[in-house]
Amino acid sequence: MRRTVLMDAPSNLGLRPPAPGAVPGCHKLAGALRDQGLLRRLGAQEGGVVVPPRYDLGRWQEGDGDFHAEAIAGYTRRLAERVGKHVRDGAFPVLLGGDCSILLGAVLALRRLGRYGVAYLDGHGDFRHPGNTEVAGPVGAAAGEGVAQITGRGQPDLTDIDGLRPYVRDTDISVLGIRDADEDQPELTGLGIRHAPVGVIRRRGAGTVARETLRHLQHPPLDGFWLHLDADVLDPSVMPAVDSPDPDGLHTDELRALLGPLAASPRCVGVDVTIYDPDRDPEGAGAALLADLLESVFAQP
Repeated sequence: MRRTVLMDAPSNLGLRPPAPGAVPGCHKLAGALRDQGLLRRLGAQEGGVVVPPRYDLGRWQEGDGDFHAEAIAGYTRRLAERVGKHVRDGAFPVLLGGDCSILLGAVLALRRLGRYGVAYLDGHGDFRHPGNTEVAGPVGAAAGEGVAQITGRGQPDLTDIDGLRPYVRDTDISVLGIRDADEDQPELTGLGIRHAPVGVIRRRGAGTVARETLRHLQHPPLDGFWLHLDADVLDPSVMPAVDSPDPDGLHTDELRALLGPLAASPRCVGVDVTIYDPDRDPEGAGAALLADLLESVFAQP
């Protein structure tokens, strides 16, 4: 039985401000889920908090690259040290965000240890990078560049830490649950990056897609794989408390059926959970939903 460690990575450095002078509320995700008794419900050990730098755009302007880049790079290194130690010790980190830029810390840790894949469960392709800005729009928010950055596309201070670009090879990532109309799909297809939008998951069945993903990610030459779970993979009818609540996402039972086989694999080495924003959910329904989902998939018997 694997030992689960619950860690907080409450960084919101990769998201744009929700309003002038405001900061993204996803840094409260970890606290909201812990308030649901998640530590006890997972049967997890306490992994503590990796405290992020302050959110401050300073004099950043469009065209300057990713905002908070220096702060994110430093945070990535610190988070990688903590995640890497737990994985080396045989533990299974459950990393509570925060925004999607915390994934950089996890994949940097794994890149230092060997060759790992990623199952990227997200409502968006997150493939904005300097090479496609005419189509995707300018870079700036690292949280919208996740797949691009972990596969080595983007400014070197974030994509080539310690000279380890890419942290994940194109062939070693599977993007699951993006919207059918996501604009990143043609580029992902052209590069051979595996992806399954919502329509494919519904036609083939979530369990079938999960098993196909496992056939790709859980065998050599990979040493294992990481799970990235962005709450916006869910449809806003069940999870509206995210920064981009686009319609036609997965429903809770579909996501559970997708996550279950992936999480059960002995080759799955950890998971991060991101983007849920308690500021957009005063009644806490989203926190309760996520805590129930995580317990059903990751709880130790």
